Amino acid sequence: MSPNVTAAPDSTAVPAEAVAPLTRGITVLRRLTEADGTASLSALERASGLARSTVDRITATLARMGYVRLDGRDAVLAPRLMELGNAYLAALRLPKLLHAHADALADELDESVSLAVGDRDGIRFIHQATRRRAMSLSFRIGDLLPAERTAPGPLFATEWDAAEWQRWHERRAADPEDRGFPAVPARSRPLEDDDRGERSSGRRRGGTLGDDFEERTAAARKQGWALDDQLIEPGLVALAVPVRDPDGRIACVVSVVSHTSRHTAAGLRDALLPRLRTSVDAMERELREAPPAEPAAPADPSGLAAWTGASKQELGREFIESLARGLTVITSFGEERSALTLTEVARATGLARATARRALITLEHLGYVTAQDGVFRLTPRVLGLGFPALSRTTLPDVAAPHLTALSQRVHESASLAVLAGDEIRYTARFTTSRVMSVNITVGTRLPAYATSLGRVMLADLPEPHLPDPSGLVAPTPRTVTDPEELRAVLDRVRRDGYALVDGELEEGLRSIAVPVRERGGRVVAAVNVALHSSRRTPEECVEEVLPELLATASRIEADLHIAGRFRKVPGA
Repeated sequence: MSPNVTAAPDSTAVPAEAVAPLTRGITVLRRLTEADGTASLSALERASGLARSTVDRITATLARMGYVRLDGRDAVLAPRLMELGNAYLAALRLPKLLHAHADALADELDESVSLAVGDRDGIRFIHQATRRRAMSLSFRIGDLLPAERTAPGPLFATEWDAAEWQRWHERRAADPEDRGFPAVPARSRPLEDDDRGERSSGRRRGGTLGDDFEERTAAARKQGWALDDQLIEPGLVALAVPVRDPDGRIACVVSVVSHTSRHTAAGLRDALLPRLRTSVDAMERELREAPPAEPAAPADPSGLAAWTGASKQELGREFIESLARGLTVITSFGEERSALTLTEVARATGLARATARRALITLEHLGYVTAQDGVFRLTPRVLGLGFPALSRTTLPDVAAPHLTALSQRVHESASLAVLAGDEIRYTARFTTSRVMSVNITVGTRLPAYATSLGRVMLADLPEPHLPDPSGLVAPTPRTVTDPEELRAVLDRVRRDGYALVDGELEEGLRSIAVPVRERGGRVVAAVNVALHSSRRTPEECVEEVLPELLATASRIEADLHIAGRFRKVPGA
């Protein structure tokens, strides 16, 4: 492998040392992503062109890694898969350094703001600050768009060389309707037949959308900004300005996206360009003044070999070691490891140099890694492995499969709730089939002070807010309503790490709950098991149910921490 040459993705010249199982596994992940995260195994067989037995082995391996969840005959992308995209975003550092500026700009302008990077002849989003409206931006982090149909595209194209322009022309000729970009509507008719033909951007009539891309690129080079006047779809307009790194190269592009009901393209430019440039100046200053990434803690690579060995022993031929090892190579990169040599990759993963080398050759051939002078870096294409489908995962989405598993293990109903003022609101739930069961549905609100879920969340507050004593109603004679006694109860909950409520919300109802914490340690939700008091004593709840609850909360937190590393998880 020449360290200075990066093979084009989808190239027919497959390197002799490429790892075929890794290539096939990535194909399945891409097809699952294109299916928006869920597909039947038979559909994956058809979409990938692989044998059903191969699809079964790949999904079994991905399920073992926690990247996919097998739900009956369906394969479902799991939040842990986002660690692949997180590795790229961490190595890039731009989301960490610039997201606060983008969010502040979106708040100030009351418009959606995006950060994008170039990905070959397309653009890929790395951060989104969207507005909640009936008509809002539907693009997700990781979505790939054709450069010629976006505002950032012409700006990135100002840095293309002749080979990159040739690649763009070849792609346009091979895919004139943009079928290879599922995130955007396909082009179905020429511009001359389009009643949206008269645009302030001055596109030529008589050609297809994007035929003036080279002209728009020349204009972007001259003026330092670019417009998208309904190139993606009718009504969508955007203004983009490049953010340059200290060397003067385009690090990313920030764009403000609106609708023609609010702005014309020219009006968007006139109204917002000065403010957008001010924000870009702050972003570029951030890049200049950012301290170097802190050195990583020493890696413990011995776990991979032990884990793959144990997985192979348990699953036999259903577990594909080379696929698991190849995907682990991607996660060896990170904020303090943006560029790695072969030796460093092998050391970080615990793989033999020969194994790491073959994985890197494969990833380079597929376009997920670039190599120059023996140094490897991840490319934006890594975000295409599940990130768009998972980037809008909510806390209830994260919790649901774990609640199901918990309920099936303890044979009782399990729930997730968040704090809403003085009340809790149930956001996810799994119930058991019993003649007598706890009848609570998602959306139900209950007083926080009288529930186990509420008490573990109240206990995390610096100054737990309790209702006015007149509002502390006692649903049962056992309910604690004295403010001082309640504070003592919350102190005990904080110390013990769980809450047990016995007959205080309803006679005969017993529940035990533990907190769920986000990456910073703040309690954002709670999980509980509720049951009739005849089925378990309080002591049995602590001895039998509490360990299962703690394990479930830990699993939810692990997924939440991965899903929320570069985005806010709704409901958390």
